[in-house]
Amino acid sequence: MARNSPKSSVSLSRSGGGMLQWLGLALIILIADQFTKVLVIGYYDLGHSTPVTSFFNLVRVHNSGAAFSFLAGAGGWQRWFFTVIGIAAAGLIVWMLKSHGGQKLFAFAMACILGGAIGNVIDRLMYGYVVDFLDFHWMGWHFPAFNLADSAITLGAACLILDELRRVQRGR
Repeated sequence: MARNSPKSSVSLSRSGGGMLQWLGLALIILIADQFTKVLVIGYYDLGHSTPVTSFFNLVRVHNSGAAFSFLAGAGGWQRWFFTVIGIAAAGLIVWMLKSHGGQKLFAFAMACILGGAIGNVIDRLMYGYVVDFLDFHWMGWHFPAFNLADSAITLGAACLILDELRRVQRGR
């Protein structure tokens, strides 16, 4: 088969030819996440908060646990546990991007999760905790503070669900 034939281009994109663009997206997410955390660490003391709107504050919070401070008070072992999970997930995601880089929504989701996971792993390795700073609240109720990495992971998870729903729909 000719190297530049349409069939070879399609098989290349399905076998991971687009992997670099997805790794680039993950890198952009990682840089944005780390940049915002450096700003927060530089300008805010732990616990300091600045109201931005009636429902949103910028705040500096340290989370030694996982989502919603899960295992935050576990004594320190959770730092390494969540670091290993993040590194293992990153390796699996890179492998999946290599295998499925041509599936745009799936690869977008994986790239978002990858960038966010590595951002939080870097925090755990550098500080021993994750730096959170986005604080939403309404009428006395506060959503746990989070960061850009968490936002990217959440967006990626939502896109994975959408991708699966679309795949099931196409199969009918």
